[in-house]
Amino acid sequence: MTAVTDEDQGNSTTETGEPKEKEKEKEREEARSKDGRWDDGLIARRAAAADPRGDSGTGHSRTDGGSTDSTGPSDLTDPSDPSAPADAPPDEDGVRPQVEAYGPSGGPLPTRLDALRELVGLSRARLDRDTLAEAGRVLDEAAARQRLSSRHTVVAIAGATGSGKSTLFNALAGTQISDTGLRRPTTSQPIACSWTDGAAGLLDRLAIPGRLRRRPHPGPAAFDEALQGLVLVDLPDHDSAATAHRDQVDRVLALVDAVIWVVDPEKYADAALHERYLRPLAGHAEVTFVVLNQIDRLPGEAADLVLDDLRRLLDEDGMALGEHGEPGATVMSLSALTGDGVPELREMVGRFVQDRTAATRRLSADVDAAAARLRPVYVAEGRPGLGERAREEFTDRLAEAVGAAAAGQAAEREWRRNAGRACGTPWLRLWRWYESRGLPGSLDRMGQALAPPEEESTARQRVEQAVRTVADDASAGLPAPWAQAVREAAFNGAKGLPEALDDLAAKAAAGGGSAKGSGGSGRFGTASGRGPATGVALGGRPAKPPRPKWWPAAVLAQVSMTLLQVFGGLWLLGQIVGVLEPGLVVPALIMLAGVVGGPLVEWSCAAAIRGPARRYGQDAERRLREAAAGCGRARVLDPVSAELARYREVRERYVAVTEFSTTGQ
Repeated sequence: MTAVTDEDQGNSTTETGEPKEKEKEKEREEARSKDGRWDDGLIARRAAAADPRGDSGTGHSRTDGGSTDSTGPSDLTDPSDPSAPADAPPDEDGVRPQVEAYGPSGGPLPTRLDALRELVGLSRARLDRDTLAEAGRVLDEAAARQRLSSRHTVVAIAGATGSGKSTLFNALAGTQISDTGLRRPTTSQPIACSWTDGAAGLLDRLAIPGRLRRRPHPGPAAFDEALQGLVLVDLPDHDSAATAHRDQVDRVLALVDAVIWVVDPEKYADAALHERYLRPLAGHAEVTFVVLNQIDRLPGEAADLVLDDLRRLLDEDGMALGEHGEPGATVMSLSALTGDGVPELREMVGRFVQDRTAATRRLSADVDAAAARLRPVYVAEGRPGLGERAREEFTDRLAEAVGAAAAGQAAEREWRRNAGRACGTPWLRLWRWYESRGLPGSLDRMGQALAPPEEESTARQRVEQAVRTVADDASAGLPAPWAQAVREAAFNGAKGLPEALDDLAAKAAAGGGSAKGSGGSGRFGTASGRGPATGVALGGRPAKPPRPKWWPAAVLAQVSMTLLQVFGGLWLLGQIVGVLEPGLVVPALIMLAGVVGGPLVEWSCAAAIRGPARRYGQDAERRLREAAAGCGRARVLDPVSAELARYREVRERYVAVTEFSTTGQ
């Protein structure tokens, strides 16, 4: 006999005229409402438990095919609240309240889903939509499954044309629900058989219409306690010539909690089955049954040989086999037509359903598959990053481009030149002045000349080369999307960097106490230290360095030596012209003292300023180097470091996703 149930109306009729399910439900509702209180579902029971008077208030409840839609007091919570106790006692009808599909809140799956959600959120700006599509689908399906019944396990029966899956479907249901016959394809749309009420939401999710929802025929199969909560779905042929049939198979397989693959001795090694389904779903082995059907057609030990070969193929597909108590796919042989092996399969499915972990294991396998697909865009080769050596080399290149070494040398020369001007003999200073005015290639004129265009071009190329090098060093080993993000951060920050460095050099040459990049906008590093910053721009004139405190004494000594020369010379001249009495020794000695003393004072000053001049040049080089490093750090290194920090953050989230992997992926 055939049993037909309209799941949407929640009633059941049989040809034997047995009581309708709707009438039974009405009787239970009347029994529960004798004391004037409503108790329909987990929401009402929570409200009753929270009311100290035992009065749950007023509300409206509607039961439709086991699906509860209730409205009551404003403090009621949602049935899918993770805080709901998973081990709540059964109500008076012996039905446990619906709880979350993921089991205990302390399990690894919620943590992995949260990590995957954060991973997708952090990666949207760096990865394209197609790359994150599968992870987003897994999150959506996990959220949808969480809102639905955890008391039900949805198992699909899939197979090729003529494999006998519809016959097996009917054998498990104990009645003729799915049509069988020689016409192919026999099954054109998914047909569902639910052993208990409350599966309407799950079937709506599978888009199975009410006319294709059935209940098992009253009998041993229908009242089997182990199968209570089973929702069995018969799928169209996965190798059907009709494209719509294959699309339906793919859609439903992505939503069910488990699948029973039915193969026959002729097409168990079909490449379409292994390459399109079994191999990609190898990580879902714990929620997979592979059944070799039609063993009644095999003589002798041929069934065992074919079954062993099937196990070999599954092993090559990477699907773990649940043998010797190990987790993995269940592989067995049977004959749906004769019933041989069907009780064993029914017993295995019953234990699987009563375990109530199929949804969790399926979603865990989906997370594993999504993580495996994302591995190339999150797992780097080696330990990428921006090391101290790369930072120092970048600073060295910028210092070379901005002319920090040349600035230090120029500052040292300027110090010595100023010392020579202040402490040198007047005759030497006069000669140098004459040389600077008369010779177009003099040092002062060279210092005042602007840098040639080719030197400026070379400096810009050095900056660009420094940026390229640090970007390559920072992105080495990173996955392609993150390496590209690091390079873009470096190149975008390097726009205007040569001009900013030139501005730094110009400000340093002007003797400013601080150097700012980008036209003095104040966004970049400031270089300051003891005394004014001194250096040169690219081709600019060095700033005038300060004089030490002992220079006035040296100048006074040099003036004294000059006066001695003049006095001695005038004394000798007076004796020559007869104005003064003859006596060459004293004026000659005085003049000789001035002549010898002047160069001696100049030499002594030159020796004294050698060390301070070198330190002054080094300080000028350091100041300009630090200013260039600060500008490069703010414009290039900091954005690159920010991208690397973002990658490390998403890498940690990815590790959290894969940490509790159940499939080893």
